[in-house]
Amino acid sequence: MEAFMISTVSVAVGELGDKTQLLSLILATRLRKPAPIIAGIFVATLLNHLGACWVGEWAGKLITPQVLRWTLGISFLAVAIWALIPDKVDDDVKTRGAHGVFAVTAVTFFLAEMGDKTQILALALAARYHDLISVVAGTTLGMMIVNIPTVLFAERATRWIPVKVVRVVAAVIYAVLGIVTLAGYSTMSLTVN
Repeated sequence: MEAFMISTVSVAVGELGDKTQLLSLILATRLRKPAPIIAGIFVATLLNHLGACWVGEWAGKLITPQVLRWTLGISFLAVAIWALIPDKVDDDVKTRGAHGVFAVTAVTFFLAEMGDKTQILALALAARYHDLISVVAGTTLGMMIVNIPTVLFAERATRWIPVKVVRVVAAVIYAVLGIVTLAGYSTMSLTVN
């Protein structure tokens, strides 16, 4: 359960203000077909994170727990810094019909997620927890928690919260996770005590 919960929260926080969230916003405002956009995001995320988690779980078997803890802790700190850097997305998206919207969304989102901080987190979390299903389910859910409202409320979302504020809050959360991980505490033991 810890792997699922940490994966969900980590990726949801990481997705706030990320280029793939911005891509969701662009697709929603340009294409105006929420159902195929959401389906495309789901399929792209599931496939992308499944591959990343498979590699992470495999790599995790080759690395000692101490090295994994340091790798995950440093990854969280790197993502904290990365969260402060604005993402840029090409907003020239054109297509027709629901199938076209789904296909464009799935391909574009899959490619945008390659090497992205949330994909790297998925890989690191899979290496740490050795629970492929829980981590993939959690990382996918984390992406959907952020991107479904983004797609559904695209017009209003840009007026509610400035992206800069979202980036700073995400950076602080990741910095805390990094410090806690490097200190050797289980993130779940902190929430229970």
